[in-house]
Amino acid sequence: MKKNKKSVGSIDEYIRTFPKAVGEKLNAMRKTIQAAAPEAEERISYQVPTFFLEGNLVHFAAFKNHIGFFPEPSAILAFKKELSAYATTKGGVQFPLDKPLPLALVARIVNFRVTENLENHQDKLKKK
Repeated sequence: MKKNKKSVGSIDEYIRTFPKAVGEKLNAMRKTIQAAAPEAEERISYQVPTFFLEGNLVHFAAFKNHIGFFPEPSAILAFKKELSAYATTKGGVQFPLDKPLPLALVARIVNFRVTENLENHQDKLKKK
């Protein structure tokens, strides 16, 4: 993930460090994630925007040529077919800056992660 030269304390601060066009894409990602997971808490973790709900939900970050979206390996695997048009890693996907963001797909992935995190949290509570 991108490491900012200086530490930022909020997602707003993070987004302001980028040119307007990149900032607009970052804001679109943020709004999409907020809508899909309104109960999630916004944080900066690893110096990138993070949404937290009973654990890390998703991260996103801007890079030179893409927006990185990091929803955990389970989500990358679950949405492998839909993500096949993009470069992926074990836990992330790269959305090129010169193409529209697949915001409907991002929302579905976030919904998947919300369900996953809440189920994992319930399982932990049952084991106590």
